[in-house]
Amino acid sequence: MDIYADPAYAMATEQFRVIADYLNLDANIRERMLHPKRAIAVTLPIHRDDGTLQTYQGYRVQHHLAMGPTKGGVRFHPGVSLGEVAALATWMSWKCALTGLPYGGAKGGVTVNPRELSTRELESLSRRYMQEMIPFVGPHTDVIGPDMGTNEQVMAWFMDTYSVYKGYAVPEIVTGKPVSIGGTTGRREATGRGVVYLVERALNVLKMHAEKCTAIVQGFGNVGAVTALGLAYKDGMKVTGISDAFAAFYRADGIDVHAAEKYANEHGSLAGFTEADTIDPDELLIQPCDVLVPAAVEGVITEKNAGQLRCRILAEAANGPTTPAADRILFERWNEIFVIPDILCNAGGVIVSYFEWVQGLQQFFWNESEIMDKLFRILEQAFTAVTKRSREAKIPHRVAAMAIGVERVLAAKRARGLFP
Repeated sequence: MDIYADPAYAMATEQFRVIADYLNLDANIRERMLHPKRAIAVTLPIHRDDGTLQTYQGYRVQHHLAMGPTKGGVRFHPGVSLGEVAALATWMSWKCALTGLPYGGAKGGVTVNPRELSTRELESLSRRYMQEMIPFVGPHTDVIGPDMGTNEQVMAWFMDTYSVYKGYAVPEIVTGKPVSIGGTTGRREATGRGVVYLVERALNVLKMHAEKCTAIVQGFGNVGAVTALGLAYKDGMKVTGISDAFAAFYRADGIDVHAAEKYANEHGSLAGFTEADTIDPDELLIQPCDVLVPAAVEGVITEKNAGQLRCRILAEAANGPTTPAADRILFERWNEIFVIPDILCNAGGVIVSYFEWVQGLQQFFWNESEIMDKLFRILEQAFTAVTKRSREAKIPHRVAAMAIGVERVLAAKRARGLFP
């Protein structure tokens, strides 16, 4: 399994190279900063409901431990690979450092389509994955959270499996779990709400008024749907385009996002939604709008469409939605397009996961308004740091954001020495 041949990891490596060149890091430091601390591949056999035995591949990558335990979600998706997981863990490291969280980055995944599993099969696979991870994870080693294809219920199974092994409840081993077993209020909505907050800050910087703006949201899962709802009903923005993995829709005079959410919840996807016009998913990205929110998978903004984007703000709610080749085009357009880079834009989830972890460790809980206030304060600090660095150094926002994150990780590694 060559992680270096994976497109996502190649993308993360190229992004780091750009920052390493900018910071003048020597070759020895570059090698140590980029390579993951630990990469784990496991085999996950389960009994299917029809009596057959099926084997799945599972992964976990811990990027660095210099600043504390690693932190990152687990995704269940048919496209999961070790290279993709390694890339996501690397991005998580810079994200945690940028926002001041005491974590290194991690990510996990299983190569499976969870829609094809029954509830019993999904539980079996979830428990088997955590069982295989027990030697490598812990509340002070590696803290697991949800990601694409996983949810509160999967986190509950993870927690229970680990707790049975320990002999007592260990809620702090996972975040994103149900409130009834130590989860935190506002966690499910945290990433989307963070995206909305940062879009509002960008609008403020650009002296634009939300109620006069339009938005397109690509991806209508947890993050995309919450973002679209917030932009439409909190900010009064007209959402003209939405999509998920199965269908894309555009309507210049605005889409009823509540109706779309209700339809997606009832039918499992947006496919068949009739209250907007269908459009090719690739075409959706280049329609005119004030705010474009890629909130699905990595690599959707490419060198083929970066020059055609007609947005004023690009809010990267997904991980790695913009390829390095597209970045070079956006760097040239950075006075035209205000990029909110992914390691800042989608940081709301890990920030509130940090709050959940802290609450689990100390058994003292905050209410939702306290959680959101703390979230927005951290996002404000990070947004201000990125825009200030960008303005003073005359560099694009992504370079500024990653430079801050990489510098903080580098400082921790230098302070501690070789061990972590």
